[in-house]
Amino acid sequence: MPKNVQSPVLTEHALELIAARFKLLGEPSRLKLLNALKNGEKNVSELVAATGLSQANASRHLQALADAGILSRRKDGLSVIYKIAEPGIFNLCENVCGSLQQHYTANAKAFEV
Repeated sequence: MPKNVQSPVLTEHALELIAARFKLLGEPSRLKLLNALKNGEKNVSELVAATGLSQANASRHLQALADAGILSRRKDGLSVIYKIAEPGIFNLCENVCGSLQQHYTANAKAFEV
């Protein structure tokens, strides 16, 4: 955002919604599942194999991500297929990764001799 443009003041409700989204994404297992779905849809068995999560644990986290609208799901016979419903979620992850990389690079430079 340009320096001369002020960002809007967020309401209490907006801040609560933002905090809930960050809380949802603050679980490493959910990030593993999102990462596994980055290149396309998968069923639960494929996601379990890709992430190393138990089937019960993966299903619980997939349910939370779907309830939040980040994932969509469909039935295919006996399988449930998941895919990313909100592709912008990867922009958020990339921004966080870039920020962490800058932070740790700057801190690492402080220890160079």
